[in-house]
Amino acid sequence: MTFFSPLQITMKMVPKMLSPLVKEWAPEAFVISFKLETDPLILIDKSRQALEKYRHQVVVANILESRRTSVIIVTKDSQTPLSLSEEEIAQGVEIEEKIVSYLQGQHTLFMEKKI
Repeated sequence: MTFFSPLQITMKMVPKMLSPLVKEWAPEAFVISFKLETDPLILIDKSRQALEKYRHQVVVANILESRRTSVIIVTKDSQTPLSLSEEEIAQGVEIEEKIVSYLQGQHTLFMEKKI
């Protein structure tokens, strides 16, 4: 006869890595973070707070309910909504494709300013 013990999981807090990444490890890098919220009323404020706190370039902000179809790209000076159309959803396009395409352009602009 085999007895099974209940599953036991031990979790530990991990250190926040964004601050040392931006300040110490790669201060010249184009750094992007992600902010997922359940309340659309606080999303932009929380994203801007993160930009101010960590001094990085971009927050990809989204709401849990619509995370697969729309995001807002938040920078110090702008907020740009990206979303999939009904046609794109039907074709199987994923929001990540739009995010990567947009951020490639932002990275190019960032690098041109550094030169």
